[in-house]
Amino acid sequence: MQQGYRYVRSAPMGQGFAAGFEPELTPAEMLELGVFCGKYLTDCRAEFPAEWFAQAKLASGAADCSLNYYGVRASSPLREWRAKGWIHPDDPRGWFQWYCRYYSGRRLPGEDERQIGRWRAFRRHAAQVRRYCEPGDPFCRPKQRQALLQWAYDSRVL
Repeated sequence: MQQGYRYVRSAPMGQGFAAGFEPELTPAEMLELGVFCGKYLTDCRAEFPAEWFAQAKLASGAADCSLNYYGVRASSPLREWRAKGWIHPDDPRGWFQWYCRYYSGRRLPGEDERQIGRWRAFRRHAAQVRRYCEPGDPFCRPKQRQALLQWAYDSRVL
């Protein structure tokens, strides 16, 4: 999907995040829990640390949503993300690709602030789970909980 893209890592891995950006899950934890129906980063694993993929739930063929932590599809197709203008040319796979690169130490002024703003806005889904679900009930709002996992919020603890 992206050929010849290069970037500089100017921050240490997993450190130097912008103020107020405090994801609850690392990319490795997200991949291990099961996100995006197992079809994320399967063709660009060399870009990221091998340990991120040691326990990752990845589909060998077509997307398999049973690999997701909550076993449901919780994301829109990439074409919809493109149509809404959510995709930046440097990260054609969207927010999670941006997050993986940000976590790895890449910084993109302007784009980082935009993506962090999107992450903050997604927090409203955690508030809805807290409001409408009994604490610890993983069967309440599984699609919303899965979506939260895919934005680095740990919905297992809600």
